Amino acid sequence: MKMKDLCRDDRPREKLLDKGARTLSSAELLAILLRTGTGKMNVVEVARELLKSAGSSLHAVSTMSLERLCEISGIGPDKAATVSAAFELGRRSEAERVASDRMTISSPKDVFRLMLPDMRGLEHEEFWIVFLNRANNVIGKERMSVGGLESTTVDTKAVLRRALDRKASGVIMVHNHPSGSALPGRADITQTDLIRKALRVCDIQLLDHVVVADGGWYSFADETLVDEKF
Repeated sequence: MKMKDLCRDDRPREKLLDKGARTLSSAELLAILLRTGTGKMNVVEVARELLKSAGSSLHAVSTMSLERLCEISGIGPDKAATVSAAFELGRRSEAERVASDRMTISSPKDVFRLMLPDMRGLEHEEFWIVFLNRANNVIGKERMSVGGLESTTVDTKAVLRRALDRKASGVIMVHNHPSGSALPGRADITQTDLIRKALRVCDIQLLDHVVVADGGWYSFADETLVDEKF
Protein backbone atom coordinates (compact mmCIF):
# COMPACT_ATOMS: atom_id res chain seq x y z
CA MET A 1 0.00 0.00 0.00
CA LYS A 2 1.30 3.47 -0.87
CA MET A 3 1.96 5.91 1.98
CA LYS A 4 -0.60 8.40 0.69
CA ASP A 5 -3.28 5.71 1.05
CA LEU A 6 -2.55 5.21 4.77
CA CYS A 7 -4.33 7.15 7.47
CA ARG A 8 -2.38 9.95 9.14
CA ASP A 9 -1.62 7.89 12.26
CA ASP A 10 0.13 5.27 10.12
CA ARG A 11 2.35 7.69 8.21
CA PRO A 12 5.68 8.02 10.09
CA ARG A 13 6.34 11.73 9.54
CA GLU A 14 2.82 12.77 10.51
CA LYS A 15 2.86 10.39 13.49
CA LEU A 16 6.09 11.97 14.73
CA LEU A 17 4.67 15.48 14.36
CA ASP A 18 1.48 14.53 16.19
CA LYS A 19 2.81 12.25 18.93
CA GLY A 20 6.59 12.64 19.14
CA ALA A 21 9.56 10.55 18.02
CA ARG A 22 9.37 8.13 20.96
CA THR A 23 6.06 6.74 19.74
CA LEU A 24 7.56 5.50 16.46
CA SER A 25 9.01 2.06 15.85
CA SER A 26 12.58 1.72 14.64
CA ALA A 27 11.34 0.96 11.14
CA GLU A 28 9.18 4.09 11.15
CA LEU A 29 12.11 6.26 12.26
CA LEU A 30 14.29 4.79 9.52
CA ALA A 31 11.49 5.41 7.04
CA ILE A 32 11.62 9.14 7.80
CA LEU A 33 15.31 9.13 6.92
CA LEU A 34 14.71 7.13 3.73
CA ARG A 35 11.83 9.44 2.65
CA THR A 36 10.54 7.39 -0.31
CA GLY A 37 9.92 3.77 -1.21
CA THR A 38 9.97 1.95 -4.51
CA GLY A 39 7.37 0.97 -7.06
CA LYS A 40 6.79 -2.28 -5.19
CA MET A 41 7.33 -1.23 -1.55
CA ASN A 42 6.38 1.83 0.43
CA VAL A 43 9.07 3.50 2.52
CA VAL A 44 8.15 1.68 5.76
CA GLU A 45 8.46 -1.64 3.98
CA VAL A 46 11.90 -0.63 2.67
CA ALA A 47 12.90 0.30 6.23
CA ARG A 48 11.69 -3.08 7.48
CA GLU A 49 13.79 -4.81 4.82
CA LEU A 50 16.80 -2.82 6.00
CA LEU A 51 16.24 -3.90 9.59
CA LYS A 52 15.63 -7.50 8.55
CA SER A 53 18.93 -7.57 6.67
CA ALA A 54 20.64 -6.50 9.91
CA GLY A 55 18.98 -9.16 12.05
CA SER A 56 16.51 -6.60 13.43
CA SER A 57 19.42 -4.85 15.15
CA LEU A 58 19.75 -1.06 14.95
CA HIS A 59 23.33 -1.43 16.13
CA ALA A 60 24.05 -3.66 13.15
CA VAL A 61 22.47 -1.09 10.83
CA SER A 62 24.64 1.63 12.38
CA THR A 63 27.81 -0.29 11.45
CA MET A 64 26.82 -1.00 7.85
CA SER A 65 29.09 0.45 5.19
CA LEU A 66 27.65 2.66 2.47
CA GLU A 67 28.19 -0.18 0.02
CA ARG A 68 26.25 -2.64 2.18
CA LEU A 69 23.37 -0.17 2.64
CA CYS A 70 23.13 0.28 -1.12
CA GLU A 71 22.59 -3.45 -1.52
CA ILE A 72 19.16 -3.10 0.09
CA SER A 73 16.36 -2.73 -2.44
CA GLY A 74 15.13 0.86 -2.46
CA ILE A 75 18.31 2.35 -0.97
CA GLY A 76 20.74 4.23 -3.19
CA PRO A 77 23.81 6.35 -2.38
CA ASP A 78 21.80 9.40 -1.24
CA LYS A 79 19.66 7.42 1.19
CA ALA A 80 22.65 5.42 2.40
CA ALA A 81 24.51 8.67 3.13
CA THR A 82 21.52 10.00 5.09
CA VAL A 83 21.27 6.86 7.24
CA SER A 84 25.03 6.79 7.85
CA ALA A 85 25.06 10.48 8.81
CA ALA A 86 22.18 10.02 11.25
CA PHE A 87 23.93 7.22 13.13
CA GLU A 88 27.21 9.17 13.19
CA LEU A 89 25.40 12.15 14.72
CA GLY A 90 24.02 9.81 17.38
CA ARG A 91 27.51 8.55 18.20
CA ARG A 92 28.88 12.07 18.44
CA SER A 93 25.99 13.23 20.59
CA GLU A 94 26.63 10.40 23.05
CA ALA A 95 30.35 11.16 23.10
CA GLU A 96 29.65 14.84 23.84
CA ARG A 97 27.22 13.93 26.61
CA VAL A 98 29.74 11.71 28.33
CA ALA A 99 32.53 14.27 27.92
CA SER A 100 30.38 17.09 29.27
CA ASP A 101 29.88 15.19 32.51
CA ARG A 102 33.50 16.01 33.47
CA MET A 103 33.94 12.36 34.24
CA THR A 104 36.07 11.14 37.09
CA ILE A 105 37.69 7.84 36.16
CA SER A 106 37.73 5.39 39.04
CA SER A 107 37.54 2.02 37.28
CA PRO A 108 37.95 0.33 33.90
CA LYS A 109 34.16 0.39 33.58
CA ASP A 110 34.31 4.19 33.53
CA VAL A 111 36.85 4.03 30.71
CA PHE A 112 34.64 1.62 28.78
CA ARG A 113 31.66 3.93 29.19
CA LEU A 114 33.69 6.93 28.07
CA MET A 115 35.15 5.31 24.97
CA LEU A 116 32.38 3.03 23.72
CA PRO A 117 30.61 5.79 21.72
CA ASP A 118 33.85 6.31 19.75
CA MET A 119 34.68 2.65 19.32
CA ARG A 120 31.39 0.81 18.99
CA GLY A 121 31.07 -0.99 15.68
CA LEU A 122 34.50 -0.10 14.29
CA GLU A 123 35.84 -2.57 11.74
CA HIS A 124 39.44 -1.44 12.28
CA GLU A 125 41.62 -0.84 15.33
CA GLU A 126 42.06 2.63 16.80
CA PHE A 127 44.42 3.73 19.58
CA TRP A 128 43.33 6.53 21.94
CA ILE A 129 44.78 8.27 24.96
CA VAL A 130 42.62 9.60 27.81
CA PHE A 131 44.27 12.44 29.75
CA LEU A 132 43.59 12.92 33.46
CA ASN A 133 44.43 15.52 36.10
CA ARG A 134 45.55 14.69 39.63
CA ALA A 135 41.95 14.11 40.73
CA ASN A 136 41.50 11.59 37.88
CA ASN A 137 39.11 13.93 36.08
CA VAL A 138 39.11 13.58 32.30
CA ILE A 139 40.74 16.67 30.78
CA GLY A 140 40.73 15.33 27.24
CA LYS A 141 40.97 12.34 24.96
CA GLU A 142 42.65 11.98 21.60
CA ARG A 143 42.87 9.39 18.86
CA MET A 144 46.55 8.72 18.27
CA SER A 145 46.45 6.19 15.44
CA VAL A 146 44.20 4.17 13.15
CA GLY A 147 45.17 0.66 12.06
CA GLY A 148 43.75 -2.35 10.31
CA LEU A 149 41.52 -5.21 11.34
CA GLU A 150 44.03 -6.82 13.71
CA SER A 151 46.56 -4.18 14.77
CA THR A 152 47.46 -0.54 15.15
CA THR A 153 50.73 1.09 16.14
CA VAL A 154 51.38 4.29 18.02
CA ASP A 155 54.40 6.59 18.34
CA THR A 156 55.56 6.57 21.97
CA LYS A 157 57.10 10.02 21.58
CA ALA A 158 53.81 11.40 20.27
CA VAL A 159 51.95 10.06 23.31
CA LEU A 160 54.48 11.63 25.66
CA ARG A 161 54.41 14.95 23.81
CA ARG A 162 50.61 15.17 23.91
CA ALA A 163 50.50 14.25 27.61
CA LEU A 164 52.98 17.06 28.36
CA ASP A 165 51.03 19.51 26.17
CA ARG A 166 47.86 18.69 28.11
CA LYS A 167 49.70 18.97 31.45
CA ALA A 168 48.25 15.57 32.32
CA SER A 169 49.15 13.89 35.60
CA GLY A 170 47.96 10.51 34.37
CA VAL A 171 46.97 8.82 31.13
CA ILE A 172 44.99 5.77 30.11
CA MET A 173 45.72 3.91 26.91
CA VAL A 174 42.68 2.58 25.07
CA HIS A 175 42.36 0.57 21.90
CA ASN A 176 39.67 -1.65 20.41
CA HIS A 177 39.54 -5.19 19.07
CA PRO A 178 37.06 -5.51 16.18
CA SER A 179 37.22 -9.29 16.57
CA GLY A 180 35.05 -9.04 19.68
CA SER A 181 37.67 -10.56 22.02
CA ALA A 182 39.18 -8.06 24.43
CA LEU A 183 42.17 -10.22 25.38
CA PRO A 184 45.46 -8.41 24.61
CA GLY A 185 48.14 -9.81 22.35
CA ARG A 186 51.89 -9.87 22.93
CA ALA A 187 52.28 -6.66 20.90
CA ASP A 188 49.74 -4.91 23.17
CA ILE A 189 51.72 -5.88 26.26
CA THR A 190 55.03 -4.76 24.75
CA GLN A 191 53.62 -1.43 23.62
CA THR A 192 52.11 -0.81 27.06
CA ASP A 193 55.46 -1.36 28.74
CA LEU A 194 57.27 1.00 26.35
CA ILE A 195 54.80 3.83 26.91
CA ARG A 196 54.69 3.24 30.67
CA LYS A 197 58.47 3.62 30.93
CA ALA A 198 58.50 6.76 28.77
CA LEU A 199 55.78 8.42 30.83
CA ARG A 200 57.47 7.54 34.10
CA VAL A 201 60.54 9.58 33.12
CA CYS A 202 58.31 12.69 33.06
CA ASP A 203 56.48 11.76 36.28
CA ILE A 204 53.25 10.94 34.43
CA GLN A 205 51.38 7.85 35.56
CA LEU A 206 50.04 5.22 33.21
CA LEU A 207 46.90 4.29 35.12
CA ASP A 208 45.61 1.62 32.77
CA HIS A 209 45.46 0.23 29.29
CA VAL A 210 41.92 -0.81 28.44
CA VAL A 211 41.14 -3.00 25.45
CA VAL A 212 37.57 -2.38 24.30
CA ALA A 213 35.37 -4.88 22.49
CA ASP A 214 31.64 -4.56 21.87
CA GLY A 215 30.98 -7.23 24.47
CA GLY A 216 33.23 -5.88 27.23
CA TRP A 217 36.78 -4.88 28.09
CA TYR A 218 40.15 -6.02 29.37
CA SER A 219 42.00 -3.92 31.95
CA PHE A 220 45.78 -4.09 32.34
CA ALA A 221 45.37 -2.52 35.78
CA ASP A 222 43.05 -5.30 36.89
CA GLU A 223 45.71 -7.81 35.85
CA THR A 224 48.53 -5.80 37.52
CA LEU A 225 50.25 -5.24 34.16
CA VAL A 226 50.75 -1.53 34.94
CA ASP A 227 52.41 -0.09 38.04
CA GLU A 228 49.70 2.34 39.07
CA LYS A 229 46.05 1.77 39.95
CA PHE A 230 43.06 4.09 40.20
